[in-house]
Amino acid sequence: MENANQRSTVVNAADFRDIDPGDRLLMGPGPSDVPARTLQAIAAPCIGHLDPYFLSIMNEVQQLLRFLFQTSNELTIPVSGTGSAGMETCFVNLVEPGDEVAVCVNGVFGTRMADIVDRIGGKLIRIDAEWGTAIDPQLLQDAIKGRHPKVVAVVHAETSTGVCQPLEDLARIAHDAGALFLVDCVTSLGGMPVAIDEMTIDAAYSGTQKCISGPPGLSPVSFSPAAVRAMEHRKTPVVSWYLDLSMVRDYWGTDRKYHHTAPINMIYSLREALRLIAEEGLEARHERHRLNHRALVAGLEAMGLAMLVPESIRLPMLNAVHIPGGVDDLTVRKTLLNQYGIEIGGGLGQFAGKVWRIGLMGHSCRRKNVFLLLAALESVLKTEGYTAQPGARDAVAAVYDPAD
Repeated sequence: MENANQRSTVVNAADFRDIDPGDRLLMGPGPSDVPARTLQAIAAPCIGHLDPYFLSIMNEVQQLLRFLFQTSNELTIPVSGTGSAGMETCFVNLVEPGDEVAVCVNGVFGTRMADIVDRIGGKLIRIDAEWGTAIDPQLLQDAIKGRHPKVVAVVHAETSTGVCQPLEDLARIAHDAGALFLVDCVTSLGGMPVAIDEMTIDAAYSGTQKCISGPPGLSPVSFSPAAVRAMEHRKTPVVSWYLDLSMVRDYWGTDRKYHHTAPINMIYSLREALRLIAEEGLEARHERHRLNHRALVAGLEAMGLAMLVPESIRLPMLNAVHIPGGVDDLTVRKTLLNQYGIEIGGGLGQFAGKVWRIGLMGHSCRRKNVFLLLAALESVLKTEGYTAQPGARDAVAAVYDPAD
Protein backbone atom coordinates (compact mmCIF):
# COMPACT_ATOMS: atom_id res chain seq x y z
CA MET A 1 0.00 0.00 0.00
CA GLU A 2 1.35 3.42 -0.95
CA ASN A 3 2.21 5.51 2.08
CA ALA A 4 1.99 9.31 2.44
CA ASN A 5 5.73 9.78 1.97
CA GLN A 6 5.65 7.94 -1.36
CA ARG A 7 2.71 9.99 -2.56
CA SER A 8 4.54 13.23 -1.76
CA THR A 9 7.39 12.31 -4.10
CA VAL A 10 5.18 11.61 -7.12
CA VAL A 11 4.78 14.53 -9.51
CA ASN A 12 3.29 15.03 -12.92
CA ALA A 13 5.53 17.24 -15.06
CA ALA A 14 2.44 18.49 -16.94
CA ASP A 15 1.26 20.16 -13.73
CA PHE A 16 4.19 22.59 -13.83
CA ARG A 17 3.85 25.42 -16.31
CA ASP A 18 6.63 27.06 -18.27
CA ILE A 19 8.14 30.02 -16.43
CA ASP A 20 6.56 33.16 -17.86
CA PRO A 21 6.03 35.99 -15.39
CA GLY A 22 4.83 38.32 -18.15
CA ASP A 23 6.05 41.80 -18.88
CA ARG A 24 7.09 43.86 -15.89
CA LEU A 25 8.44 47.37 -15.58
CA LEU A 26 10.57 47.28 -12.46
CA MET A 27 10.44 50.70 -10.79
CA GLY A 28 10.75 49.60 -7.19
CA PRO A 29 13.73 49.47 -4.83
CA GLY A 30 15.28 46.61 -6.82
CA PRO A 31 15.76 44.54 -8.78
CA SER A 32 15.78 46.73 -11.87
CA ASP A 33 15.08 45.75 -15.47
CA VAL A 34 17.84 43.63 -16.98
CA PRO A 35 18.91 44.42 -20.58
CA ALA A 36 18.49 41.67 -23.16
CA ARG A 37 22.25 41.48 -23.75
CA THR A 38 22.85 40.77 -20.08
CA LEU A 39 20.19 38.05 -20.01
CA GLN A 40 21.58 36.51 -23.18
CA ALA A 41 25.02 36.27 -21.59
CA ILE A 42 23.61 33.95 -18.92
CA ALA A 43 22.66 31.49 -21.64
CA ALA A 44 26.26 31.02 -22.84
CA PRO A 45 27.56 27.48 -22.26
CA CYS A 46 28.41 26.65 -18.67
CA ILE A 47 32.06 25.61 -18.35
CA GLY A 48 34.34 24.63 -15.52
CA HIS A 49 35.23 27.16 -12.86
CA LEU A 50 38.94 26.58 -13.61
CA ASP A 51 38.55 26.51 -17.39
CA PRO A 52 41.13 28.87 -18.96
CA TYR A 53 38.37 30.73 -20.79
CA PHE A 54 36.45 31.35 -17.57
CA LEU A 55 39.60 32.48 -15.79
CA SER A 56 40.03 35.13 -18.50
CA ILE A 57 36.42 36.24 -17.92
CA MET A 58 37.18 36.55 -14.21
CA ASN A 59 40.12 38.84 -14.97
CA GLU A 60 37.93 41.02 -17.17
CA VAL A 61 35.24 41.24 -14.50
CA GLN A 62 37.80 42.44 -11.97
CA GLN A 63 39.10 45.05 -14.40
CA LEU A 64 35.58 46.29 -15.11
CA LEU A 65 34.68 46.38 -11.41
CA ARG A 66 37.75 48.48 -10.65
CA PHE A 67 36.57 50.86 -13.36
CA LEU A 68 33.10 51.03 -11.84
CA PHE A 69 34.36 51.50 -8.28
CA GLN A 70 37.02 53.92 -9.59
CA THR A 71 39.75 52.15 -7.66
CA SER A 72 43.11 50.49 -8.05
CA ASN A 73 42.37 48.05 -5.22
CA GLU A 74 43.69 44.61 -6.10
CA LEU A 75 41.07 42.88 -3.96
CA THR A 76 38.02 43.86 -6.00
CA ILE A 77 35.79 40.89 -6.78
CA PRO A 78 32.16 39.77 -6.94
CA VAL A 79 31.11 37.76 -3.90
CA SER A 80 28.87 34.77 -4.64
CA GLY A 81 25.71 36.05 -2.98
CA THR A 82 23.41 39.06 -2.98
CA GLY A 83 24.22 42.47 -1.49
CA SER A 84 23.62 41.24 2.05
CA ALA A 85 26.40 38.69 1.49
CA GLY A 86 28.65 41.60 0.54
CA MET A 87 27.70 43.32 3.77
CA GLU A 88 28.56 40.25 5.81
CA THR A 89 31.79 39.76 3.85
CA CYS A 90 33.06 43.18 4.83
CA PHE A 91 32.20 42.82 8.50
CA VAL A 92 33.29 39.23 9.09
CA ASN A 93 36.67 39.83 7.44
CA LEU A 94 37.45 43.09 9.24
CA VAL A 95 35.84 42.68 12.67
CA GLU A 96 36.98 40.31 15.41
CA PRO A 97 35.28 39.65 18.75
CA GLY A 98 35.80 42.64 21.02
CA ASP A 99 36.58 45.12 18.25
CA GLU A 100 34.77 48.43 18.55
CA VAL A 101 32.66 49.22 15.47
CA ALA A 102 30.80 52.50 14.94
CA VAL A 103 27.70 52.05 12.77
CA CYS A 104 25.67 55.00 11.50
CA VAL A 105 21.96 54.12 11.43
CA ASN A 106 19.31 56.16 9.63
CA GLY A 107 17.28 53.37 8.03
CA VAL A 108 16.78 49.65 7.61
CA PHE A 109 20.18 48.83 6.18
CA GLY A 110 22.16 50.67 8.82
CA THR A 111 20.13 48.67 11.32
CA ARG A 112 21.17 45.47 9.52
CA MET A 113 24.83 46.48 9.78
CA ALA A 114 24.45 46.96 13.53
CA ASP A 115 22.80 43.54 13.83
CA ILE A 116 25.72 41.87 12.09
CA VAL A 117 28.24 43.56 14.41
CA ASP A 118 26.36 42.22 17.42
CA ARG A 119 26.17 38.72 15.93
CA ILE A 120 29.91 38.44 15.32
CA GLY A 121 30.92 39.72 18.73
CA GLY A 122 31.93 43.27 17.93
CA LYS A 123 31.40 46.08 20.44
CA LEU A 124 28.76 48.21 18.75
CA ILE A 125 28.89 51.99 18.89
CA ARG A 126 25.53 52.90 17.36
CA ILE A 127 24.96 56.40 15.96
CA ASP A 128 21.27 56.97 15.23
CA ALA A 129 19.64 59.70 13.19
CA GLU A 130 16.01 60.24 12.31
CA TRP A 131 14.94 58.14 9.34
CA GLY A 132 14.69 60.32 6.24
CA THR A 133 17.66 62.46 7.31
CA ALA A 134 21.42 62.16 6.86
CA ILE A 135 23.87 61.39 9.63
CA ASP A 136 25.30 64.57 11.14
CA PRO A 137 29.10 64.14 11.24
CA GLN A 138 29.14 65.70 14.71
CA LEU A 139 27.08 62.77 16.00
CA LEU A 140 29.83 60.40 14.88
CA GLN A 141 32.54 62.65 16.27
CA ASP A 142 30.86 62.77 19.66
CA ALA A 143 30.11 59.03 19.73
CA ILE A 144 33.68 57.91 19.18
CA LYS A 145 35.41 60.57 21.28
CA GLY A 146 37.87 58.81 23.58
CA ARG A 147 37.21 55.46 21.91
CA HIS A 148 39.12 53.44 19.34
CA PRO A 149 36.81 51.96 16.74
CA LYS A 150 38.41 49.58 14.28
CA VAL A 151 35.68 50.26 11.70
CA VAL A 152 33.26 53.10 11.00
CA ALA A 153 30.38 51.96 8.78
CA VAL A 154 27.66 53.87 6.95
CA VAL A 155 25.13 53.39 4.16
CA HIS A 156 25.80 55.65 1.18
CA ALA A 157 22.35 55.22 -0.38
CA GLU A 158 19.76 54.20 2.21
CA THR A 159 17.24 52.26 0.12
CA SER A 160 14.58 52.32 2.83
CA THR A 161 14.30 56.12 2.81
CA GLY A 162 15.94 57.52 -0.34
CA VAL A 163 18.60 59.43 1.60
CA CYS A 164 22.00 60.06 0.04
CA GLN A 165 24.57 60.23 2.83
CA PRO A 166 27.44 62.71 2.29
CA LEU A 167 30.64 60.79 2.99
CA GLU A 168 33.56 63.23 3.02
CA ASP A 169 33.32 64.36 6.65
CA LEU A 170 32.52 60.87 7.94
CA ALA A 171 35.56 59.46 6.14
CA ARG A 172 37.80 62.13 7.64
CA ILE A 173 36.50 61.51 11.15
CA ALA A 174 36.93 57.75 10.75
CA HIS A 175 40.50 58.02 9.55
CA ASP A 176 41.43 60.61 12.18
CA ALA A 177 40.31 58.02 14.75
CA GLY A 178 42.49 55.37 13.11
CA ALA A 179 39.48 53.43 11.86
CA LEU A 180 38.72 51.77 8.56
CA PHE A 181 35.85 53.38 6.64
CA LEU A 182 33.26 50.85 5.41
CA VAL A 183 30.47 51.91 3.04
CA ASP A 184 27.31 50.22 1.76
CA CYS A 185 27.09 51.12 -1.96
CA VAL A 186 24.37 48.59 -2.85
CA THR A 187 21.99 51.15 -4.36
CA SER A 188 24.44 53.89 -5.35
CA LEU A 189 27.03 51.99 -7.42
CA GLY A 190 26.35 52.43 -11.13
CA GLY A 191 23.88 55.28 -10.66
CA MET A 192 25.95 58.02 -9.00
CA PRO A 193 29.63 58.66 -8.34
CA VAL A 194 31.23 56.02 -6.11
CA ALA A 195 34.94 56.80 -6.50
CA ILE A 196 36.16 54.83 -3.54
CA ASP A 197 39.85 55.79 -3.83
CA GLU A 198 39.01 59.49 -4.01
CA MET A 199 36.46 59.12 -1.21
CA THR A 200 39.06 57.25 0.91
CA ILE A 201 36.72 54.29 1.43
CA ASP A 202 38.50 51.21 2.80
CA ALA A 203 35.82 48.60 2.23
CA ALA A 204 32.80 48.84 -0.06
CA TYR A 205 30.13 46.44 -1.21
CA SER A 206 27.26 46.58 -3.65
CA GLY A 207 24.76 44.36 -5.46
CA THR A 208 24.25 43.48 -9.10
CA GLN A 209 20.47 43.95 -9.16
CA LYS A 210 20.13 47.69 -8.71
CA CYS A 211 21.92 50.31 -10.82
CA ILE A 212 24.23 47.71 -12.38
CA SER A 213 21.06 46.11 -13.85
CA GLY A 214 22.14 42.52 -13.58
CA PRO A 215 20.17 39.65 -12.06
CA PRO A 216 20.35 39.38 -8.26
CA GLY A 217 22.97 36.99 -6.97
CA LEU A 218 26.38 38.68 -6.86
CA SER A 219 27.84 41.34 -4.61
CA PRO A 220 30.85 43.34 -5.81
CA VAL A 221 33.25 44.19 -2.98
CA SER A 222 36.50 46.13 -2.85
CA PHE A 223 39.09 46.27 -0.06
CA SER A 224 41.78 48.92 0.18
CA PRO A 225 45.38 47.96 1.04
CA ALA A 226 44.69 49.08 4.63
CA ALA A 227 41.66 46.80 4.82
CA VAL A 228 43.66 43.90 3.40
CA ARG A 229 46.36 44.45 6.02
CA ALA A 230 43.73 44.41 8.76
CA MET A 231 42.39 41.16 7.37
CA GLU A 232 45.85 39.63 7.18
CA HIS A 233 46.71 40.55 10.78
CA ARG A 234 43.63 39.04 12.39
CA LYS A 235 44.20 37.10 15.62
CA THR A 236 41.15 34.87 15.09
CA PRO A 237 39.79 33.04 12.05
CA VAL A 238 37.04 34.65 10.00
CA VAL A 239 33.77 33.30 11.39
CA SER A 240 32.40 32.48 7.93
CA TRP A 241 34.35 29.94 5.90
CA TYR A 242 32.40 30.74 2.73
CA LEU A 243 33.02 34.50 2.94
CA ASP A 244 36.64 34.34 4.13
CA LEU A 245 38.40 36.59 1.63
CA SER A 246 41.84 35.38 2.68
CA MET A 247 40.89 32.17 0.86
CA VAL A 248 38.50 33.49 -1.79
CA ARG A 249 41.11 35.97 -3.06
CA ASP A 250 43.45 33.06 -3.84
CA TYR A 251 40.88 31.84 -6.36
CA TRP A 252 40.46 35.27 -7.94
CA GLY A 253 44.20 35.98 -7.80
CA THR A 254 47.13 34.48 -9.68
CA ASP A 255 47.19 31.26 -7.61
CA ARG A 256 43.69 30.16 -8.73
CA LYS A 257 43.29 27.96 -5.66
CA TYR A 258 39.90 26.28 -5.56
CA HIS A 259 37.62 27.62 -2.86
CA HIS A 260 34.05 27.14 -4.06
CA THR A 261 32.44 26.64 -7.45
CA ALA A 262 31.83 30.08 -8.84
CA PRO A 263 28.36 30.93 -10.23
CA ILE A 264 29.77 30.87 -13.74
CA ASN A 265 26.77 32.02 -15.75
CA MET A 266 26.00 34.77 -13.26
CA ILE A 267 29.53 36.06 -13.74
CA TYR A 268 28.96 36.02 -17.50
CA SER A 269 25.95 38.26 -16.91
CA LEU A 270 27.88 40.59 -14.63
CA ARG A 271 30.60 40.99 -17.23
CA GLU A 272 28.01 41.99 -19.84
CA ALA A 273 26.26 44.40 -17.45
CA LEU A 274 29.60 46.05 -16.68
CA ARG A 275 30.47 46.18 -20.37
CA LEU A 276 27.23 48.06 -21.02
CA ILE A 277 28.15 50.56 -18.30
CA ALA A 278 31.59 51.06 -19.83
CA GLU A 279 30.01 51.64 -23.24
CA GLU A 280 27.69 54.30 -21.84
CA GLY A 281 30.40 55.94 -19.73
CA LEU A 282 30.17 56.66 -16.03
CA GLU A 283 29.44 60.37 -16.24
CA ALA A 284 26.78 59.88 -18.91
CA ARG A 285 25.18 57.16 -16.80
CA HIS A 286 25.22 59.30 -13.68
CA GLU A 287 23.74 62.25 -15.58
CA ARG A 288 20.97 60.02 -16.96
CA HIS A 289 19.99 59.08 -13.41
CA ARG A 290 20.10 62.71 -12.27
CA LEU A 291 17.98 63.92 -15.21
CA ASN A 292 15.28 61.28 -14.95
CA HIS A 293 15.14 61.75 -11.19
CA ARG A 294 14.54 65.49 -11.58
CA ALA A 295 11.82 64.82 -14.15
CA LEU A 296 10.08 62.26 -11.95
CA VAL A 297 10.12 64.52 -8.92
CA ALA A 298 8.80 67.43 -10.99
CA GLY A 299 5.91 65.27 -12.16
CA LEU A 300 5.09 63.90 -8.71
CA GLU A 301 5.13 67.34 -7.12
CA ALA A 302 3.01 68.77 -9.92
CA MET A 303 0.42 66.10 -9.10
CA GLY A 304 0.37 67.39 -5.51
CA LEU A 305 2.47 64.62 -3.98
CA ALA A 306 5.25 65.35 -1.49
CA MET A 307 8.71 63.82 -1.33
CA LEU A 308 9.97 62.36 1.94
CA VAL A 309 13.59 63.52 1.72
CA PRO A 310 14.84 67.12 1.35
CA GLU A 311 16.18 67.88 -2.11
CA SER A 312 19.76 68.36 -0.91
CA ILE A 313 20.10 64.73 0.21
CA ARG A 314 17.80 62.89 -2.23
CA LEU A 315 19.04 59.88 -4.10
CA PRO A 316 18.53 60.02 -7.86
CA MET A 317 17.74 56.30 -8.12
CA LEU A 318 15.37 55.79 -5.17
CA ASN A 319 12.54 58.26 -4.71
CA ALA A 320 10.43 58.08 -1.53
CA VAL A 321 7.08 59.86 -1.85
CA HIS A 322 4.41 60.36 0.81
CA ILE A 323 1.16 58.44 0.25
CA PRO A 324 -1.77 60.89 0.18
CA GLY A 325 -4.28 60.68 3.01
CA GLY A 326 -7.13 58.28 2.38
CA VAL A 327 -5.20 56.31 -0.27
CA ASP A 328 -4.48 52.65 0.43
CA ASP A 329 -0.86 51.74 -0.16
CA LEU A 330 -1.30 48.09 -1.10
CA THR A 331 -4.29 48.69 -3.37
CA VAL A 332 -2.37 51.21 -5.43
CA ARG A 333 0.70 48.99 -5.77
CA LYS A 334 -1.37 45.93 -6.67
CA THR A 335 -3.33 47.86 -9.28
CA LEU A 336 -0.17 49.27 -10.84
CA LEU A 337 1.23 45.75 -11.09
CA ASN A 338 -1.91 43.94 -12.25
CA GLN A 339 -3.25 46.53 -14.68
CA TYR A 340 -0.08 48.21 -15.93
CA GLY A 341 2.70 45.72 -15.20
CA ILE A 342 4.56 48.37 -13.16
CA GLU A 343 6.22 47.50 -9.85
CA ILE A 344 6.92 50.14 -7.22
CA GLY A 345 7.88 49.50 -3.60
CA GLY A 346 6.16 50.14 -0.32
CA GLY A 347 7.73 51.63 2.77
CA LEU A 348 9.85 49.67 5.24
CA GLY A 349 9.97 49.85 9.02
CA GLN A 350 8.44 53.02 10.39
CA PHE A 351 7.51 54.14 6.85
CA ALA A 352 5.46 51.01 6.03
CA GLY A 353 2.12 52.14 4.58
CA LYS A 354 3.27 55.78 4.61
CA VAL A 355 5.51 56.10 1.57
CA TRP A 356 6.05 54.57 -1.85
CA ARG A 357 9.58 53.89 -3.01
CA ILE A 358 9.94 54.50 -6.73
CA GLY A 359 13.13 53.28 -8.32
CA LEU A 360 14.97 54.73 -11.30
CA MET A 361 17.80 52.25 -11.45
CA GLY A 362 20.07 51.29 -14.29
CA HIS A 363 18.13 50.01 -17.31
CA SER A 364 14.83 51.05 -15.71
CA CYS A 365 15.99 54.66 -15.52
CA ARG A 366 14.59 55.90 -18.83
CA ARG A 367 12.54 58.85 -19.98
CA LYS A 368 9.65 56.77 -21.28
CA ASN A 369 9.37 54.98 -17.94
CA VAL A 370 8.99 58.28 -16.11
CA PHE A 371 6.04 59.23 -18.31
CA LEU A 372 4.50 55.74 -18.08
CA LEU A 373 4.71 55.60 -14.30
CA LEU A 374 3.26 59.07 -13.80
CA ALA A 375 0.35 58.43 -16.18
CA ALA A 376 -0.45 55.08 -14.59
CA LEU A 377 -0.15 56.42 -11.04
CA GLU A 378 -2.45 59.35 -11.83
CA SER A 379 -5.08 56.95 -13.18
CA VAL A 380 -4.86 54.59 -10.20
CA LEU A 381 -4.97 57.41 -7.68
CA LYS A 382 -8.18 58.68 -9.27
CA THR A 383 -9.87 55.34 -8.61
CA GLU A 384 -8.77 55.71 -4.97
CA GLY A 385 -10.49 59.08 -4.68
CA TYR A 386 -7.40 61.24 -5.08
CA THR A 387 -7.53 63.66 -7.99
CA ALA A 388 -4.06 64.74 -8.98
CA GLN A 389 -3.43 68.36 -9.72
CA PRO A 390 -3.03 69.04 -13.44
CA GLY A 391 0.29 69.84 -15.09
CA ALA A 392 2.45 66.80 -14.42
CA ARG A 393 3.21 66.19 -18.09
CA ASP A 394 4.17 69.83 -18.63
CA ALA A 395 6.38 69.80 -15.53
CA VAL A 396 8.23 66.72 -16.76
CA ALA A 397 8.59 68.11 -20.26
CA ALA A 398 10.08 71.29 -18.83
CA VAL A 399 12.88 69.25 -17.23
CA TYR A 400 13.65 67.28 -20.37
CA ASP A 401 13.27 70.16 -22.81
CA PRO A 402 13.79 73.40 -20.90
CA ALA A 403 12.89 76.65 -22.65
CA ASP A 404 15.83 78.68 -23.87
